[in-house]
Amino acid sequence: MELSITTPALLFPAITLLMLAYTNRFLALASLVRTLHDEYHEEEKSPLIQRQIKNLHVRIGLIRNMQGFGVLSFVFCVVCMFLIFNTYMIGAKWIFALSLLSLLTSLMYSLIEIVLSTRAIDLELSDMELGKGGLIKSMLDTEDKPKV
Repeated sequence: MELSITTPALLFPAITLLMLAYTNRFLALASLVRTLHDEYHEEEKSPLIQRQIKNLHVRIGLIRNMQGFGVLSFVFCVVCMFLIFNTYMIGAKWIFALSLLSLLTSLMYSLIEIVLSTRAIDLELSDMELGKGGLIKSMLDTEDKPKV
């Protein structure tokens, strides 16, 4: 397999966009934590808030790992390009393989975080569904009734 300097260079824009998406997820999560923090200190500590806090702890750890492996992938791409530039092709191939594995690991963490974020949304929806006179329950009740 021939490895040219353009091969790892092709990953640069992909990794950069991925890191931007990860940063946006982190900023959204940080905003959610601040809002939840205010609710936690102002209101009664409901089981829903407790479950959200646990979910957020796990998601923050996942985002940290996503970003870490994304940066590691980026660093390996740079090292690979340096090795190609200096014609150390065997080392360049190994480092490029590590870059791809780091990127794959980052994407897997991202997938897990997406699953957990949808569970967090489900928690919010379940609170609306199960609550006394909940929004979704009342909407479903009115839709099921025959119109006269």
